[in-house]
Amino acid sequence: MSWYYTPVPTVVPVEEFDASADANALRGAMKGFGTDEQAIIDILCTRSNAQRQQIMEQYSSELGRDLIEDLKSELGGKFEDVIVGLMMPPEKYLCKQLHKAMEGMGTDEDTLIEVLAPQTNEEVKKIVDCYEEMYSRPLAEHLCSETDGSFRRLLTMIIVGARDPQGTVDADLAVEQAKQLYDAGEGKLGTDEEVFYKILAHASFDQLEIVFEEYKKLSGQTIEQAMKAELSGELYDALSAIVECVQMAPHFFAKRLHKAMDGAGTDDEKLIRIIVSRSEIDLQNVKDEFEQMYNKTLLSAVRNECSGDYKRALCALIGDA
Repeated sequence: MSWYYTPVPTVVPVEEFDASADANALRGAMKGFGTDEQAIIDILCTRSNAQRQQIMEQYSSELGRDLIEDLKSELGGKFEDVIVGLMMPPEKYLCKQLHKAMEGMGTDEDTLIEVLAPQTNEEVKKIVDCYEEMYSRPLAEHLCSETDGSFRRLLTMIIVGARDPQGTVDADLAVEQAKQLYDAGEGKLGTDEEVFYKILAHASFDQLEIVFEEYKKLSGQTIEQAMKAELSGELYDALSAIVECVQMAPHFFAKRLHKAMDGAGTDDEKLIRIIVSRSEIDLQNVKDEFEQMYNKTLLSAVRNECSGDYKRALCALIGDA
């Protein structure tokens, strides 16, 4: 099944790792006049997150200083966003992105979808627990205050862990679910949105892949074609994101990276978020998919869009291969 692609990261733990040597090298790169940004990139963009946490502990115990505070005082702009993002444990980083998408005026629904749609129940639980610890507020409550209607109900189902565990598959049920989806959309006047979000939020990704195959047999249309005709707005965006993640998560992220760099201006927040958060999961797969879809490498696209230390940091995470 396509969902079982083998995730290949671009950032892996470095061998012969010495947290103390890295901590002292980082201090050397930041003290005195000027900052050696390349040294910071060479160390932090080539260590795993677990290794970065060890470096931070050594920095504190050996030098009596806070590495993140030192980095913030020496760096600036988008380069700082990349490096500080790398220093956060993955679930904390995603929680920060969710919080940022909901604080202040208006809500960035696109970020909520991007962060939550690809997650398994186990990953969602980590995010939910971490969010409450960081912000002393349940994620479900914050989401409910910022969203409404079917979109709110879908997101709530995702974060309460309604999805069946990975590997849960029932071929007979898949036929039935495909029929339910057909009857809720193409097979009637109007659309019963509830059927769509309940099935797509409850079934495991493995099960959904079979449901989508059964849907095509039944309808002659793909589930994406049917949803485009039947749904709209944030609910459509969120459900189509789930469909893409079921079929091929790297395709989902490659498309979003392209959109972040397409046309006038660059959506740097999205670019940083995807490259930082996927670098230790499947960024190599995303790179391969990007090149296949757009006939250019992700590295060349980033080099064209970004500049300076910011560009060098992202390119180090993407890797030259």
